[in-house]
Amino acid sequence: MMLLTDLALRSSVILAIGLIANAALTRQSAALRHLVLAATIVATAAVLPLSLWLPEWTVPITSRASSQNSTPAPVPASVTAVEETSVSTAASPVDTASMVAIAWMAGCVLTGVFLFVGIWRLWRTARRASVLGDPRWTSIAREVAESHGLRRPIVLLLTDQADLLATWGLFRPRVLLPPHAREWSDDRIRIVLCHELAHIRRHDWFVQITAEVVRITLWFNPLIWMACTRLRRDSEQACDDAVLGQHVPAREYAGLLLDLARRCRKPTSTWASAVPMARPSTLERRIAAMLNPTINRTTPSRQSIIMIALLLFAITVPTAAFRAAQTAPAALTGSVYDPTGGVMPGVALTLENAQEAKQQATSRADGRFDFPQVAPGKYTLSASLPGFRTLRQEFELKTARDWDRAITLQVGELKESISVRERRITGPVGPSQPQLPKPIRVGGNIKVPTKTLDVKPVYPKTMREAGREGIVPIEAIIGPDGSVTSVRVVSADVHPDFAIAAADAVRQWKFTPTLLNGTPVEVVMTVKVQFSLEN
Repeated sequence: MMLLTDLALRSSVILAIGLIANAALTRQSAALRHLVLAATIVATAAVLPLSLWLPEWTVPITSRASSQNSTPAPVPASVTAVEETSVSTAASPVDTASMVAIAWMAGCVLTGVFLFVGIWRLWRTARRASVLGDPRWTSIAREVAESHGLRRPIVLLLTDQADLLATWGLFRPRVLLPPHAREWSDDRIRIVLCHELAHIRRHDWFVQITAEVVRITLWFNPLIWMACTRLRRDSEQACDDAVLGQHVPAREYAGLLLDLARRCRKPTSTWASAVPMARPSTLERRIAAMLNPTINRTTPSRQSIIMIALLLFAITVPTAAFRAAQTAPAALTGSVYDPTGGVMPGVALTLENAQEAKQQATSRADGRFDFPQVAPGKYTLSASLPGFRTLRQEFELKTARDWDRAITLQVGELKESISVRERRITGPVGPSQPQLPKPIRVGGNIKVPTKTLDVKPVYPKTMREAGREGIVPIEAIIGPDGSVTSVRVVSADVHPDFAIAAADAVRQWKFTPTLLNGTPVEVVMTVKVQFSLEN
């Protein structure tokens, strides 16, 4: 949930700046406005990867901590180990954060399906289409491509879709034409190809699909929907400007667009993954723009492109490095578990630091506990219950997620002291018998065990779904026969799901016997199992 909130805030900052800049450039060319939005969407997509790579820039904010229903975040312990096992994946029970994550994933899947279906329909339509080999079309296409400076091969496809006139594809761009394109005049062919090849020269299909992919991730953010809509609109107007730059009369071009819009009535809903030429939703604005002689129709200069890139870079890097730190007191909450994963009621907890008085709390029937109004800083949390080892945990409250914690109490050690007493013998003591020389046993000859059966821990599904990581330090005893006879988790700062998964795997390990001077003996082994997720 914190990741989604962080992603929404960071992306909103970048998108808002890009949309404001796009609106401020109303008097500039559509090509420049399109470039600003395209760069904004690329910067939005780069914010999250950069935030994982750049050093943190912490800015204090006032906010509330997570609700009591949120899932506690385990605090991994750092323990020296003899053997280490790494497992990729982490998690917690279903709660509010999980529901939010599920809703976000459902939205991603839904918007992704729409995009995938659109691209699949285009691919299927293009596969069924026939290459248009009419000499009129090929000669005009060659002429227009040269005027646009295009060297890539352009494929003209005649489809069976009467409402489809669009461009799609990156490495092998295709112009998809309706069946009635055979009847067009040379002037209409030239105008249409000027528009479509302008899309290809500007890589508009790739830019638009990239924006759609970003929208899949940020579907919940209305700013990305606005950016994609404006991006498509400015793309069409920029290509209109390119057509008018080929000395095509504006009135003739406007009449052509109106006629194409009448014959291609459904490009918006049906062919959203392509770049349709006659999109009815933008037609009125485009015709008004092409009939306005005062509009700027120039293409962005190299200096403008460099300036936009530098400005967005200067905005994106601080946004990616930004970290919000909690400053106001909030409720410190968490859950107490036993090694089997069961919740523990009645656990006495004490929270203390150097500046404030001790706070006392007791875990409720559901294992939850809370300390109201805990300010940021360094604290020590103690937890105790008869029969279990006393926990003493030091941590620092800094970011919002630090106010929600999970602790696991380990079973206590049993100790027994036996004293054997006997009366002292009184009276004379007989002379000691002479002792014969005994052989001296020389030790220190040990043969270390070798693992013969290795079982990898399985990442807990609940931890993986929650995106959690952890480290489980374990102390195990290898018996004389090489089997693991005892497994004990030696840290309380471990989520029980991780502890159970690690211990179950270690119990199944097998070794060759450990020989001390030729005799099998028990040996203590320390293990550190690290559960981590890979991007």
